[in-house]
Amino acid sequence: MAIDAMTVPRHARGNFVKQPLLLSLLAAFLVQNMPMAANLEESVVQIMTYRQIPDWDRPWRPRTVDRISGTGFVIDGERILTNAHVVAWARQILVRKYQDARPWPARVVFHGHDCDLAVLEVDGPGFFLDAPPLDLGDLPAVRSTVVTYGYPAGGEQISYTRGVVSRIELQTYTHQGNRRLLAVQTDAAINPGNSGGPVIQEERVVGVAFQGISGLENTGFFIPSPVFRHFLEDIEDGAYNGFPMAGISIAPLQNPAQRAYLGLEEDVGGARISALNTPESRKHLRRNDVVLQVGEWPIARDGSILYRGNQLHGALAFSLAQEGRTVPLRLLRDGVETRIELPVLVDRQRPQASRQYTPPRYCIYAGLVFTPLSHDFLSARGGNSSSRLPLVHELHHKWRTDPEEARTEPVVLASVLAHPVNVDMNIRGAVLVDRINGVRIDRLEDVIGALEGNDGDWHTLEFAEPVAFETLDRKKADLAHHAILRTYSIMRDRRL
Repeated sequence: MAIDAMTVPRHARGNFVKQPLLLSLLAAFLVQNMPMAANLEESVVQIMTYRQIPDWDRPWRPRTVDRISGTGFVIDGERILTNAHVVAWARQILVRKYQDARPWPARVVFHGHDCDLAVLEVDGPGFFLDAPPLDLGDLPAVRSTVVTYGYPAGGEQISYTRGVVSRIELQTYTHQGNRRLLAVQTDAAINPGNSGGPVIQEERVVGVAFQGISGLENTGFFIPSPVFRHFLEDIEDGAYNGFPMAGISIAPLQNPAQRAYLGLEEDVGGARISALNTPESRKHLRRNDVVLQVGEWPIARDGSILYRGNQLHGALAFSLAQEGRTVPLRLLRDGVETRIELPVLVDRQRPQASRQYTPPRYCIYAGLVFTPLSHDFLSARGGNSSSRLPLVHELHHKWRTDPEEARTEPVVLASVLAHPVNVDMNIRGAVLVDRINGVRIDRLEDVIGALEGNDGDWHTLEFAEPVAFETLDRKKADLAHHAILRTYSIMRDRRL
């Protein structure tokens, strides 16, 4: 509520001067009830990122600098919240306020690539004087209306798009490529440039626009309040840890015979633990334990929970906790109900568990370019061809389906620099390296060790998919190695 002098009767206005205490109380009331911003758009900024992305086939060199546009908004602490992908690989970040042509330099102070969020600070005083922080809201209801603010398609003027919340579920965040977190679908179009912009409901931020789906019109997704609040709470101690995982796989328990075998009553829910994927989960849980409840949420027979009126996968209940904390579980183990406190941790050993946006690691030998398999490498290749499926499985799924065989850092042959010493090789790139000279390649250092540790006549290379075997003459390869580097103007044959 706002009060001005015209709302006070004329005969009573003089009393304010005569009563300082009453005047002070009125001033305090006005401050407390002052609108968040005269116009919400005053706290929405355009972000221009000048970025330089590596060339993943030739990881020793970056591509040319290009410019992308995104959106952000002011939050408490004179900070700007946006998407991590808007400021990834940034060489320079500039922000512009509403109806202000002046560009202000900014820098990233926190980034969460798993949840595609980042916090910026602005260099230079005065930026936030007329850009107050936006209030943060809660998870919107399905069928409710929201408005997306942003600068789509690189436009200079702010855009407003009204839409309806159509679905709430766990979605794969495409920026990281290997995490499924809570996301909200809306029929408000979210286009390039909208990314990082606030999604508003009742003058509060209920989401951060972040991705669409190719081929679908008037469909977009935003990161909802539980996710961005988790991120902001995480960074309060000055470091970002990430969204933890339970380290288990859950299988539905729909089969009446299986339920009876496990000792479940007919009117009880519960889902079976089918795999234990981390040391922490193996320490506290057993295969075939039946999870009846996670925290405050009972587990249904299909492994889902009812979260604020939405039927969602039970993994959500674990990711809502901060890393290092415990989540209470109610279990059925060997027919006996028990309760435990399960610590939840961020899995930093899994490939691509945390992207640091540093130049890619690589090594080159005799024109063969080796680099770790990554989401960026796959994205740069593009397409959905069947040849990519083994690499996708190795990177995103094998740690779960076959943890004993999963590699710490899968390595690919990214490309082959043409030279007579390798001209007859059939494999020319984008394949997983299985073994070199009989040594299993678990990380990039294994490639160097296997090559430099061999004093035989031949180098043998085995590739996982497609199954292939190649051979190099070691002495000829050694002699050609430095000549190839000079031919292709490569200063260093490795970056570790």
